[in-house]
Amino acid sequence: MVALVSTVAYLGLDARAVEVQCQIAPGMPAFALVGLPDKAVGESRQRVHAALAAMGLSLPPKRITINLSPADLPKEGSHYDLPIALALLAAMGVADAELLADYVAVGELALDGRIISSPGVLLAALHASASEKGLICPAAQGSEARWASGVPVVAAPDLVSLLNHLKGTQVLPLPAPGEAEPPGRGPDLAQVKGQEVARRALEIAAAGGHNLLMIGPPGAGKSLLASCLPGVLPELTPAEALEVSMVASVAGTLEDGRISRARPFRAPHHSASMAALTGGGFKVRPGEVSLAHLGVLFLDELPEFQRAVLDSLRQPLETGEVSVARANAHVTYPARVQLVAAMNPCRCGHLGDPALGCSRAPRCAADYQGKVSGPLLDRIDLHVEVDPVSAADLALPAPAEGSAQVAARVAAARAIQTARLAGSGARTNAELDGEALAAHATPDEAGRKLLMQAAEAMRLSARGYTRMLRVARTIADLAGAGTIGRIHIAEALSYRRQPPRA
Repeated sequence: MVALVSTVAYLGLDARAVEVQCQIAPGMPAFALVGLPDKAVGESRQRVHAALAAMGLSLPPKRITINLSPADLPKEGSHYDLPIALALLAAMGVADAELLADYVAVGELALDGRIISSPGVLLAALHASASEKGLICPAAQGSEARWASGVPVVAAPDLVSLLNHLKGTQVLPLPAPGEAEPPGRGPDLAQVKGQEVARRALEIAAAGGHNLLMIGPPGAGKSLLASCLPGVLPELTPAEALEVSMVASVAGTLEDGRISRARPFRAPHHSASMAALTGGGFKVRPGEVSLAHLGVLFLDELPEFQRAVLDSLRQPLETGEVSVARANAHVTYPARVQLVAAMNPCRCGHLGDPALGCSRAPRCAADYQGKVSGPLLDRIDLHVEVDPVSAADLALPAPAEGSAQVAARVAAARAIQTARLAGSGARTNAELDGEALAAHATPDEAGRKLLMQAAEAMRLSARGYTRMLRVARTIADLAGAGTIGRIHIAEALSYRRQPPRA
């Protein structure tokens, strides 16, 4: 007899159908597991054997063969434990094979028969919904699975309870959908004193989803400004929250099925490797640029990152996705992020200050800033210099405007963009391209003349020219202007990269 149970294999954010086939045949006692399993899947034999023993069941003294089909698709992860156990129990006649055919099963088994959490349950639930099947998963992840609407979810704490539920002698409660957490706001912009230019640049970046680079001496408030950004960004829409949660589910960071409406804010240390930033490893897990999808990726001390690591961000910043190619897998993760970076003007950090600057200025500035490649800097829309803050500035009263007032203007500008870009596939001005850019970001005659003069004088690349128009469109949206004028172009030009100061 051959028993079949459905499960999934994760390839990026794609859940591929996998059929677990179990055959018990006469022969020497053996337990074979085939179908390109990795080490975690191969060890399922011991976990399944121990879990069945904890239930008082012993394996039949026959040849047991488990095949994970399709056989040429690599199988990774511990979530195969439960479907393997269920297929074995169905082949032994303990579970109803016909009833199991209506479900997709995922979950790891403990040695005492408990069903414990494994990454990717939300993806499995979405796959089950598309296949018009139910989902069997760990009890701890039932609320996560319920976010996939219309999926019958059986969330079992252990194998005994699951079998009793399938037989009808016990009814497991239907898990409630996970809660949507209210977004945490973090520091308020009212804490930032002075820095009017940087505050304005931060508002423009938030309104249009633009990349931002802040250059200034230590202690000027660059990190504080960046940490204030989540407080002025609009909440994720339900569809966007589901996208972000799918990445978190694969990464195993979605706790108790709680989906947050706050935009992700990731701030990796400058010692991060390329695999940590863009994704990779043996199981090709999502990196920081994917965990920050639809949110903010903050890179403090930008030149201290390895140059190859920084250059690996060039393609994700342009396309909104990152492709990780390995010998055993080729995986694509979403990576539509807003890059916010901060750096000192030179290694000592006090370029231009005769009292504190080092003796190598301005050569030290060119060497230090030269660690960041030109193509990466060309992908950053807003470059702003953050001046040092004096003790007199700190003694001043708090600014009249805080995050709430700025967030209201940002939300109004985002609403204009949402209405304008409906049906185009773009979410913000930072994604404008091609026909959408020509249709919505064409300046008036005075603005066009200024832009052409600046493009020739500043030797803007085609990418730089396009990004200038995107920033000008956002500035016009914040002003409530339907047409991009000369004043909007002029302000956008003021945020282009300037050469290091001597």
